[in-house]
Amino acid sequence: MSDVSLVVNGKRVSAAVEDRTLLVHFLRENLGLTGTHVGCDTSQCGACVVHVDGKAVKSCTMLAAQASGSTVTTIEGLAEGADLHPVQAAFKENHGLQCGFCTPGMIMAATDMIARHPEGLDEATVRDELEGNICRCTGYHNIVKAILAASQAMSGKSKAA
Repeated sequence: MSDVSLVVNGKRVSAAVEDRTLLVHFLRENLGLTGTHVGCDTSQCGACVVHVDGKAVKSCTMLAAQASGSTVTTIEGLAEGADLHPVQAAFKENHGLQCGFCTPGMIMAATDMIARHPEGLDEATVRDELEGNICRCTGYHNIVKAILAASQAMSGKSKAA
């Protein structure tokens, strides 16, 4: 057993977990944060993306014990009350989701992508960086459109610019 202590969505949490417990399972089963999805268990699909110390991580590739001492943000931690995060709002406004299964991982990957490219994004960069996130419904067009819209909104650039 390992003692795990971390900050998740702004709240300090601690628990004793089996050494083999993956971060995704700790979040879902121990903390009840089911917005982080388990898709493939092989780090291929990206449904489990969360932020660990501000960086996008596939939580099925990290042990909960490895995250101990870190700050973790899940999809549940992005919105501020009833106010959606700009990326969440852009996915809603641009129809960047269908069944919704991949959406939390896509949004978490997108927020990381936008943070790493504060000058803005282009379609080629978005498509390249989404390579590790699989969507079986949308064909990615509206997901890319949503990420570009969020990037523009967050960088203060208008669509006309």
